Amino acid sequence: MSNHRKTPLPPLPTPTPSNDTSHLKQERAIQTRRTILNAAASVFADTGFPAVTIKDVADKAEMTKGAVYFHFANKEAIAASVADEFYRRLNEIIAPVLEGDQSSPATVVDVLLAVARGFREDDYIKAGSRLQIERPYIKSEMPIPYVGFTDLLTELLQNCHKAGTLPENSDPAALARVLRAALFGAQHISWVQADRQDVVDRVQEIVDAFLPLR
Repeated sequence: MSNHRKTPLPPLPTPTPSNDTSHLKQERAIQTRRTILNAAASVFADTGFPAVTIKDVADKAEMTKGAVYFHFANKEAIAASVADEFYRRLNEIIAPVLEGDQSSPATVVDVLLAVARGFREDDYIKAGSRLQIERPYIKSEMPIPYVGFTDLLTELLQNCHKAGTLPENSDPAALARVLRAALFGAQHISWVQADRQDVVDRVQEIVDAFLPLR
């Protein structure tokens, strides 16, 4: 047997105390906040910001008003968070479409129709668009509406123009603004007249009316 002293083994890691539940508390807080925002999106979409109360949000979330106030200082803070989620959801809805050919008008069409389906199916999309209309009643800083979406449409249409898939005399920026206005106008009219059940058909009509996008 060798007389050389062996290098001592490193100490074993200190086990996490069994009562350390901070990560569980954090997860519960995140889930509670999500439940509140889900409830708020639903009631804002159905009722509108001016008429909604913290109690309405709490009742929809099946929790106390105190639990809501623990996470949000007031109704304006909830509205701002729902608006932020609206734009995040828009990006999420559009992302798979952008994996296609970004120099094809078909991609522009797919973006418009994907957003139209979001208006029909997603409470955050419905609530976010309504909150943008009700901005004067919300005493909180809100995102400027649709800037990023307009920039995206402009970039896609510029790609199409460079690829020769739009007429030479087309103005991509102007066309993007028109499509944006038509899309969000169509969803508003569809909301008032048909609870957005026909919004995809109305947006398809917009697409069909713009011959360069065929």
